[in-house]
Amino acid sequence: ANSDDIHDQLSLHEEGLILAGFYIANIRYTVAPRDGGARQIADFVTRTAGAGIIYAGSRKGCEQLAEKLSATGRTVGVYHAGLPPEQRAAVQAEFVASEDMVMVATIAFGMGIDKPDVRFVVHAALPKSIEAYYQETGRAGRDGDPAEAQMFWSASDFARAHHWLGDVEPDRLASGRARVNALAGLVEASTCRRALLLKHFGEQPDDSCGNCDICLDPPKVLDVTQVTQKLLSAVYRTGQSYGIGHIEKVLQGREDERVSQRGHDALSVFGILTEDEAPLLRPVMRAAMAHEMLTTTEHGGLALGPGARSVLKGERDVTIAEPRKKTRRQRRCGGTNPTGDPLFEALRAKRAELARANGIPAYIIFHDSVLREMASAKPQSLETMAHVPGIGAKKLETYGEDFCEVVRAFA
Repeated sequence: ANSDDIHDQLSLHEEGLILAGFYIANIRYTVAPRDGGARQIADFVTRTAGAGIIYAGSRKGCEQLAEKLSATGRTVGVYHAGLPPEQRAAVQAEFVASEDMVMVATIAFGMGIDKPDVRFVVHAALPKSIEAYYQETGRAGRDGDPAEAQMFWSASDFARAHHWLGDVEPDRLASGRARVNALAGLVEASTCRRALLLKHFGEQPDDSCGNCDICLDPPKVLDVTQVTQKLLSAVYRTGQSYGIGHIEKVLQGREDERVSQRGHDALSVFGILTEDEAPLLRPVMRAAMAHEMLTTTEHGGLALGPGARSVLKGERDVTIAEPRKKTRRQRRCGGTNPTGDPLFEALRAKRAELARANGIPAYIIFHDSVLREMASAKPQSLETMAHVPGIGAKKLETYGEDFCEVVRAFA
């Protein structure tokens, strides 16, 4: 339903109508190819502070990933529909009350949970749709502090999505294909990801948001039409039944028993990939899978898809964002909280102590933004504490003296 439908159905008065857009400025969107997904997610969790949600595609995937992430030293929970209701309720309550718990879950988790201090949402694989991705990432940073939305994807995600389209009813096929194509456009973007999201919802955003991986570190756009043509030709000439590893050996002209046994070393595509093109082959394969130039057979081999013909005939150019060099970024996220500040950490410890004593989540007492203000202003009395933004009269009366004592201890 659009806003007019909602307005009519609920009989709202014009003066009570507030229209808001889809722009969420404090969430940083980052998308990366999946390459050893558990290790990538473990690295992310290790360097990213605060509570977070990781969406995995299956119940088994949740449990396996949670087991691996427990080695990071973080508190890790699991949530999916296969768990007993009392276990789901307990782990959900633990997550809401926590300040740094990592929840590995299926998409069944998150609906209706009132937790404003979620610092990150990670998708371990391609989400179901742009709409699902926006809703799920929107569970991060509801307190207005900086938050991260990280997605890891692979060509196999799109292979599954395209296979799914093969079973869709004819009247739903067009919308299903549009859904997958929209996701392909997002993950293969070379321009602002937030702008792509907002345009999907009918808005007219600026060309750059300044808070996504593309805007923060703009990639070079590469014309990979020739590499794509070579890849598609090799797939076709080898019989459309081999995986990327075999195709890679053929294109690079590598001596290999399997290649020679099948006579693929005598093909015109054998060894036609140049040294400069070789590092682009896998990124090009991912893009080709995302845009249906390639599909997979039931045995996992590569085959030409409906998008291949126009590329092979030279009617369509192919571009990709230059692949990022692999680096291990050492950074601590989770808002703009100071690091190495003993007063701030003492205030957080006091908040945690009071939360446990009262049986409530820590953010109910004060958000991180309030503690940052306290650590900066250093109020030692209730009179000065009252001037800290975010502290109302009730909370000043209830908690003010406890936090003043902490500040005085550091004065």
